[in-house]
Amino acid sequence: MSLITPDFGLLFWMTLIFGIVFFILAKFGFPVLTDMVRKRQERIEKSLVDAREIEARMAQWKEEQAYLLEATRKEQSQMLQEATQTKARIVADAKAQAQAEADKILAEAKLQIAAEKESALRDVRREVALLSVQVAEKVLRHELSDEGNQRAFIDQLIDEANQTPLHNKN
Repeated sequence: MSLITPDFGLLFWMTLIFGIVFFILAKFGFPVLTDMVRKRQERIEKSLVDAREIEARMAQWKEEQAYLLEATRKEQSQMLQEATQTKARIVADAKAQAQAEADKILAEAKLQIAAEKESALRDVRREVALLSVQVAEKVLRHELSDEGNQRAFIDQLIDEANQTPLHNKN
């Protein structure tokens, strides 16, 4: 037997063993291998489809995120605007209320000042009247100290009383 040229028997047995091994592999091994390759291919294709779906979802989420961010910014701007308007309204209301309160206090102060002025004038008039009466009393006492002056004064008063329209019987 030579190494370069095999014998016919050896070729026969090698071919027979190869056929049996090939048959066993074709019957039991190749279907398992092809099934595994097919499953792997399906899994890869499914992963690619899932990846595309995820990529589409991510793009959609990015759009939604941008939309929500813009909506949030608009809402924040609107809230700040409303807060500014509310602040301005509250300040204006407070100013108006303070002005009304100041006007009310000023009116009350004017009334109180007028009342106090009137009271002071009454007090001054009363004092002047009392002083006038006291002065007149002192003057009358001094002038009517003698009896002749007293009678002349009484006669003068009676004459004046008779000349008034109540006592005239015309």
